[in-house]
Amino acid sequence: MLPKRKPSQLSVLTVRYLILALILLALVLPFIAFLVNAFAERWFFPQFIPQEWSVEEWVRVFSGRGDVLEALWNSTVIAVGVTALSVLIGLPAARALGLYEFRGKKIVEFLILAPIMIPPLTVGMGLSINFLRAGLGGTMIGVALAHLVPVMPYVVFTLSGVFANYDVRYEEQARTLGANPLRVFWHITLPAIFPGLVVASLFAFLTSWSQYVLTFLIGGGRVITAPVLLFSSAAGGNRANLAVQSLLFIFPALLILLLTARYLSGKNNAIGGIGRV
Repeated sequence: MLPKRKPSQLSVLTVRYLILALILLALVLPFIAFLVNAFAERWFFPQFIPQEWSVEEWVRVFSGRGDVLEALWNSTVIAVGVTALSVLIGLPAARALGLYEFRGKKIVEFLILAPIMIPPLTVGMGLSINFLRAGLGGTMIGVALAHLVPVMPYVVFTLSGVFANYDVRYEEQARTLGANPLRVFWHITLPAIFPGLVVASLFAFLTSWSQYVLTFLIGGGRVITAPVLLFSSAAGGNRANLAVQSLLFIFPALLILLLTARYLSGKNNAIGGIGRV
């Protein structure tokens, strides 16, 4: 028979479950509000539920009568490109920071972290001036390059934590057996750091996907992404349209979070790194 819990233990469990339920409710309520508003046709105070329901705003979006699909496409292209480029640039830097000790390492780490410590508006204004001079203002390439500024610290420090616990002796053994650098990376390094690589890519994608200030300043109103369109639609007063855009903006990020949840849980040693192959 299972031992009976004492009243104090039951009260502690009750409080924990109550706190968990309140947190879940706070997370779910905005989605419920978006869903209701996305299908509400006529809803006036003090009515508890809408008088009429409609899919007109959804039809408007998916029929191409608006900029929503274009904005989502632009956001996806930019976020995917920024993620790939940040991983390519950040991987060597993270390996050096994670595996080696050298003079001035703390200064290098501070400089990498500096972009997310400085107010985004300050960074954006400085980048905007230089990008306009370089002819990158108002272009998707310019916006993507600007997104690298806040993205790189997350990628580098996530991967450097992985490499800090990485055992390079497996690579040495593979090279001793005649494997070339490409085979060593593909068969030894990549499987070992893959969970951390997924987490770093997740941070990169979400950071780029949600950028508004840098996109607005560098894009100059020519590059319309989901956050830019969402902010401009917020002043329109059309709650149904705003709710549809919000749901479409949240969905890709939520899908990616669900797909990578096992790496975020720590069961695959995503954060701490892997020392075994």
